[in-house]
Amino acid sequence: MSSKKIITGILTLFLMLNITSISSAQSVDELKQNINDHNSKIKKLEEEIKIYEKEIETVGGKAKTLESAVKVLDINQKKIGTEIKKTETDIQKTNLTITSIGGEIGDIESKIELNSTAIAKALSDMRQRDEESLIENFLTNKSIAEILDEYESISQFQQKVRDQSKQLALYKKDLSDKKTITEREQKKLVNLKTGLNDQNQILAINKKEKSTLLANTKNKEAEYKKILAARKAEKERFEKELFEFESQLKIAINPKSYPSPRKGILSWPLDDIYITQRFGRTVDSVRLYRSGTHNGVDFRASRGTPVKAALNGVVVGVGNTDAQKGCYSYGKWILISHPNGLSTLYAHLDLIKVNKDQTVRTGDIIGYSGSTGYATGPHLHVTVYASQGVKIQRYSSSINCKNVSIPISDVKAYLDPLLYF
Repeated sequence: MSSKKIITGILTLFLMLNITSISSAQSVDELKQNINDHNSKIKKLEEEIKIYEKEIETVGGKAKTLESAVKVLDINQKKIGTEIKKTETDIQKTNLTITSIGGEIGDIESKIELNSTAIAKALSDMRQRDEESLIENFLTNKSIAEILDEYESISQFQQKVRDQSKQLALYKKDLSDKKTITEREQKKLVNLKTGLNDQNQILAINKKEKSTLLANTKNKEAEYKKILAARKAEKERFEKELFEFESQLKIAINPKSYPSPRKGILSWPLDDIYITQRFGRTVDSVRLYRSGTHNGVDFRASRGTPVKAALNGVVVGVGNTDAQKGCYSYGKWILISHPNGLSTLYAHLDLIKVNKDQTVRTGDIIGYSGSTGYATGPHLHVTVYASQGVKIQRYSSSINCKNVSIPISDVKAYLDPLLYF
């Protein structure tokens, strides 16, 4: 085979490469445009969610009336519905991204294969040429200069193909890495969609709660006020008896068993942090608690907000004080013990996503905030304990909460959460 045919064959393969690239360009551009359209849709949905959040904050901040309570639930329902749409759009966008990258990877693989074929063919033909003697080549009426020029051209072209194959291999690796990252993102979005379905379940529970509330109050504001007053009285009674009980506990707590206060030991349990009540003696604690102190920190959180573990640990218990009628306490709660000697309590949840003895990692979603137990509005309550001083037990000596289990602690075990977050 002549060197001219060798070069012609390789040029044909390169032409095929270019055709492959051109034919796929249009579909890639269409995918990218589709992705951009989804990004625009996501942005609009995010703006809509922010509007709902502001409405919830405005209505929730007004006087506690039956009308405002029902309206907050209705707005929350719309907000969660919009969040579900946003997540579904995110998932669609991610799938398009994966398809786009997958197409590029396939295109690159085709190019690599064609380049490899070109190199193999060039090497094979070169070996064949090498087997021919210089005299045989010369007898074909070619000069030595022409023969050497042909060999030099083929060698240079062959090196060019090798170099391009190396570049394409690197590009393929880069695209494969991107695809892995995108698939990981898709998994996160699928998990988020599951979370939003959980929140939709929460809103369904709240909708039932709304119906029950309207039935109990006969849609009358006066009846609603009576219910609120009764709950407050029962809550104050429970706070008094719990404070007196815990004040009598004498649990040995070694100060060296847990870390000294330092910012950053615990991670924030919410993505958006807004503190509504601090630890210790505050104006609200004097007003709301018989002990005059607040044993944790309250964070603003609309119903259905994901609550995250503040640190690696083991779930030592979960519970629901609403299981006993008239027990206005923590509502749905989770207690996690951490390896460093601290324990964290998350209360007033609408939905619990972990089980007793389950191991969790920092940032894992363990539940969703709500307004269970006694709460003047949706929020998250977090208490931090020295683990040695807290235990879970059925509070049998209580009047209204004797049939439920809750965390019981020596008062010395309560720590200021804001010194650790």
